[in-house]
Amino acid sequence: MGQFRVLVVDDEAVIRDGLRRILEGEGFDVETCVSGHSAIESLHAREFDLIVTDLKMPGMSGIEVLKAVKTLQPEAPVIIITGYATVDTAVEAMKNGAVDYIAKPFTPEQLLQKIDRALEQRVLLMEELGKAKDAVASRHGFDRFVGQSREMQKVYHRIMQVAATDSTVLVTGESGTGKELVARAIHENSPRSDKAFVAVDCSSLAENLLESELFGHVKGAFTGAVQAKTGLFKVADGGTLFLDEVSNICMATQAKLLRVLQERMVTPIGGTQPVPINIHLVAATNRNLRTMVGEGSFREDLFFRLNIIPIELPPLRERKGDIPLLISHFLKKFTAAVGKNIRGIAPDAMALLESYDYPGNVRELENAIERAVVLTMGEVIHKEDLELAPDRPEASLVPGLAEGYVPHTSDELKEMKRHIRDQAVESIEKAFVMGALERNNWNITRAAEETGILRPNFQGMLKRLGISVKAQLEK
Repeated sequence: MGQFRVLVVDDEAVIRDGLRRILEGEGFDVETCVSGHSAIESLHAREFDLIVTDLKMPGMSGIEVLKAVKTLQPEAPVIIITGYATVDTAVEAMKNGAVDYIAKPFTPEQLLQKIDRALEQRVLLMEELGKAKDAVASRHGFDRFVGQSREMQKVYHRIMQVAATDSTVLVTGESGTGKELVARAIHENSPRSDKAFVAVDCSSLAENLLESELFGHVKGAFTGAVQAKTGLFKVADGGTLFLDEVSNICMATQAKLLRVLQERMVTPIGGTQPVPINIHLVAATNRNLRTMVGEGSFREDLFFRLNIIPIELPPLRERKGDIPLLISHFLKKFTAAVGKNIRGIAPDAMALLESYDYPGNVRELENAIERAVVLTMGEVIHKEDLELAPDRPEASLVPGLAEGYVPHTSDELKEMKRHIRDQAVESIEKAFVMGALERNNWNITRAAEETGILRPNFQGMLKRLGISVKAQLEK
């Protein structure tokens, strides 16, 4: 029974300490709280196998604690302690989800008997829930998702809607929101699930290499083409092709991609014979393609061809209700990986984690928890164990953007926030690119090498940001 974690809530120190001694003597891991409000903080910070709470407490009653448990940790059983053992009390407690109640005075044996019964039920319930959740999650490809917020429920619903079709899907969202997870879930729920899922990061390949990767080439098509290569469009035949960061594709390759999507045929570089393909295409980007179309850096016809079924992933700051679930998931994952016995997260650390905006989204939260698990020396993660940037740059980078205008609808507010973020990112990118160019006397090749960006992609950034090296040299 040493594996079970029990939360005891009672405003009377004598009862609270007595329960701790009884339960610890039986091998339980016990945490005590003096009030309902402090219990809520503990429920946010850690998971419990059982909650034992007094009914009558100042400030927040045991029934209110019970209701909070059913919201925060619905599978955890609750036993109510009462000095008012009336039928009405028992009925109210059971109606609100308590598994049992015990009237004062009681013996340790009476309490332990009720606790044992409640924990036996919990073990059986968790086993059944675990089996059911694993089966459903694996079947639908959602086992890698964590989140029950309304925003994520909309995403899950849209995935199930589009999976049965072959319509092209465009997944948009900031970096770290899980765009590839969406693509994989679409594939795993589709009739193509027994065929290949092929993912390609369009931002990681030079222009000429990307064409060869996507479309393939014949032997002798160019210098170094010593043998024929099958393109990924053909490798994914019958399955799903995921084009990540599609916004990084140059205009020439965009034209070829458009033709492939229109004709459902692909011609290898250097070849003359088109080859039919049968794929479900899912594309993704962290940029605003509509803006890029307006700037002339992305083809409008290709945008419309890709954007048949849009799926927008919310940033983590817009679904903060999922943060405790994500923290719990990552804490289990990394404590198991490093072999540490970390019992939970202190209230000060949880408050910081829940208030932070996460410009890097779920990936940043995951990294923060992994780092804290590795570095903490105790059994509880505290605020000082976390390394989070205290402020995001948007407000200082674009001061006054919204001055004089207040949005009237949630859609207007959302668009304004997106605009602020886009301008902030662009400001950082411009400073980054201009700094590299100035340090290298406006030599594009050397600037690209210094930054670690492929020259074609660096040139694409210059064009998108409206930076003309020629104009700068003529100044």
